[in-house]
Amino acid sequence: MALKVLLLRKQLENKRKALDELTAKDADFAKREAEMEAAIAEITNDDEAGQVQEAIDGFRAERDAHEAAKSELERTVTELEGEIAQEEAAQETEQPKNEKATGKEEDNMSENLKSRADLGAIVTREDVKAYLGEVRTAIKEKRALTNVGLTIPEVLLGLLRENVERYSKLYRHVYVRRVGGTARQLIMGTVPEAVWTDCCANLNELSLGFNDLEMDCYKVGGYFAVCNANLEDSDVDLANELVSALGQAVGLALDKAILYGRNGSGTQKMPQGIVSRLVQTAAPTGYPATARPWADLHTTNVITIAATETDAALFKAIVTASGAAKGKYSRGEKVWAMNETTYTALIANALTINANGAIVAGVQAEMPVVGGAIEVLSFIPNNVIIGGYFDLYTLAERAGTAFATSEHVRFLQDQTVFKGTARYDGAPAIAEAFVAIGIGGTTPNATMTFASDTAN
Repeated sequence: MALKVLLLRKQLENKRKALDELTAKDADFAKREAEMEAAIAEITNDDEAGQVQEAIDGFRAERDAHEAAKSELERTVTELEGEIAQEEAAQETEQPKNEKATGKEEDNMSENLKSRADLGAIVTREDVKAYLGEVRTAIKEKRALTNVGLTIPEVLLGLLRENVERYSKLYRHVYVRRVGGTARQLIMGTVPEAVWTDCCANLNELSLGFNDLEMDCYKVGGYFAVCNANLEDSDVDLANELVSALGQAVGLALDKAILYGRNGSGTQKMPQGIVSRLVQTAAPTGYPATARPWADLHTTNVITIAATETDAALFKAIVTASGAAKGKYSRGEKVWAMNETTYTALIANALTINANGAIVAGVQAEMPVVGGAIEVLSFIPNNVIIGGYFDLYTLAERAGTAFATSEHVRFLQDQTVFKGTARYDGAPAIAEAFVAIGIGGTTPNATMTFASDTAN
């Protein structure tokens, strides 16, 4: 490895360490902010108000300096990662100039380069490219991985991978806000109706309330342990596959939490899911007094359509059920989530015959009549449709999906560890904006299996 790359790596390590130290102080700032809120509530005179104002001004200045320092370090880390990627890419470009392959070796090299180009096209994000600069020579080997020798063929014919979204399918539909520390979203109450009266009469006082939605912080992620012994034997660019797999893993867990998350209950902490909220029959313990009044939606927004309803009658029932999702706070369109089996069942029930006698399918990635995009997610149970105004689901993003690598944690095992993490919280800001529909006599419920947290 070139000396310049070694130097850049050392600089990157120091900057990341400094960034971690600053990030660790976020909790302290959140605690101090909460203490100041309590102090404001206890103010009894102007002198106390002036003292609290001075403390607030000092706190804001300190917090702003803290955030500015974090932003500067994040920018520096990104730049260093990009420099490392460029340097290593330049080294790889120069190396073939001194090598010559003939006959079968040349054919194999050509075949391998084509395969690597196909795999490389998977990853297009700039942050992922920078990360690949550090891990492009890695080969993954983890506990659940079997037949690792199959990644070392004589002639590479290609790699079949599961055809899933690299990242969350629902992320682009929900309302995402990047936050630090404890966060809350203000929700304005229903706009009142103004009162008609005589031109010279007194005006009536209108009532308008505000509520909030508090957000915590939960982490989702995992890691792969890479065996360095296989480093130079594989014909597959597993670095690309590693990044893609980590992104898919985090995206799958995030989508599952948006729909079925347990709201931090039990041993596993995660956001609150849409279905989990809809099936509640009573307000959860500790429900905040400042939040919107809790409403029982398990009979109005969880709907079962009988198995006898098919074809046009089925879609008529779906249209009626969809009306339970109220969109008066939304500025977007409805989104519908279901699995492949349910999606094809809708297609079968929507088949019609056109004027030429040809069969026409009425479902083309959009819900017929009702409208709205359809997202196919394999973990949703059969005959269950989850829909509504997804921009009214708030996802608080502490840190988006991030990748890191370490050559030290398993140094004696001659392994390199690669991890992918993300930190979120989330909940339906307006719960009545969503509906869970069961077709074929199915009643939707919040039962869902999440990957076990065996490490804790």
